[in-house]
Amino acid sequence: MIYRGLWLAAMLVQGCVPPPPGSANRMQPGPEARRIVLERVSAVVVAERESVQDWAVKRFPRMYAHEDVDGGSATPIAADGYFLTADHVLARVGKGRVAFVVYRWNGNLVTAKARVVWRSAGADLAMLHAPLKTPYFYQWTPPDRWVPEGAGVIHGGIVTGLKPGTGKLVTPLAPEHRLTWSRSFKIDIPLQPGDSGGPVVDASGNLVGINSAVEFLVPVDTAFFVDSEGQRPNTRMIDDLIKRDRLRNMGTNPTVEKAPRSDRD
Repeated sequence: MIYRGLWLAAMLVQGCVPPPPGSANRMQPGPEARRIVLERVSAVVVAERESVQDWAVKRFPRMYAHEDVDGGSATPIAADGYFLTADHVLARVGKGRVAFVVYRWNGNLVTAKARVVWRSAGADLAMLHAPLKTPYFYQWTPPDRWVPEGAGVIHGGIVTGLKPGTGKLVTPLAPEHRLTWSRSFKIDIPLQPGDSGGPVVDASGNLVGINSAVEFLVPVDTAFFVDSEGQRPNTRMIDDLIKRDRLRNMGTNPTVEKAPRSDRD
């Protein structure tokens, strides 16, 4: 209740935010948005290994079958190796388990050990940094505008994100305000294990938020899909975290690996 009061006070100080649009822009993501997602396909692997180079071709959606590892998707948000993912993807980082990032660049998949910059279990969000050049990264939808209910979206999770078809935002996403770290939203696209941490993208290829969880209704005899949940961090706070992390870690350069080309490239 106190937190809600602070939020309302912030709205009054900063000026009134316009109400959500009465109708969404019905434009659906097309080939250009899909190209943007394909250029930025990224993954996270958590394993007791020194390298994941041999997994970097073809096998990430099936990596759980090979040994005791965790994994998911990642979302590049800067040109110098910063990624967002879902916090639960990193649940077993530590005690000998290392996080790796995999990134598609020039038709190849490059891999590197990643450092955890920030985590929020409550928001199910985390930021990683890997010593990679990541020229293909996402631009956020404008933080001061609504993303309205019904807006067309696709997602870029590594398991189902590149399949044909589009979806829509089930709940509107309000403009950011300075007192909130993150906001949740829902989409009508089913997710699979491994999609967590991937981007949710609008029709223009801009980043709405990050895949988090899938919700099912479970009656006595069966279960059916309800919707999937995403999270959007406060982008100004994320930018500030990146700036401070760059200053603290100038000159660090862990090992970077380059995987062989996939026969699909």
